Amino acid sequence: MDTQTLPDNILTTQLKKVVNWARRSSLWPMPFATACCGIELMATASSRYDLARFGAEAMRFSPRQSDLLIVAGRVTIKMMPVLQHIYQQMTEPKWVISMGACASTGGVFDAYATIQGIDQFMPVDVYVPGCPPRPETLIEGIMAIQRIIDEDGLPPAGKRRPLQLAVEPSYSPNAQPAGIPVTVGGQPI
Repeated sequence: MDTQTLPDNILTTQLKKVVNWARRSSLWPMPFATACCGIELMATASSRYDLARFGAEAMRFSPRQSDLLIVAGRVTIKMMPVLQHIYQQMTEPKWVISMGACASTGGVFDAYATIQGIDQFMPVDVYVPGCPPRPETLIEGIMAIQRIIDEDGLPPAGKRRPLQLAVEPSYSPNAQPAGIPVTVGGQPI
């Protein structure tokens, strides 16, 4: 069939591309937010950052209506069974974002009660670094999930890789002030 002879109101594409486009443009996040990362997660839906531009503004608080789990903040041993249950209740295809240092590595909470990275208990697709990460960084993480959906489509059943992508910070920190002598007890070091 010659595509040059088709009328202007006909579009040809692959069904997989249409399904992936619809899926990436209508993510329904399930927030699992604790502590300071939860505040930054809430800020992404505000008018300043406008998560609606990416089709992910419909936060769902029921796992059966969600396809993107955003774990923001520290997770304790007592919370982990609940988080795993929420993850298991989500329908396929589903994706997970580990937001912040606490969810990804335990952060500064190196204690027996704090999980030192949720990827030990469930697959994580995107790691969003920071303590807490800025809303722009979370939006970049959601865009990374959208790129994964465009490239892969459905994740293969039972073969999900826990380590796939980490979002790099897009800024370089300023140098520390030099020339100021450091003193301890009034004596220079």
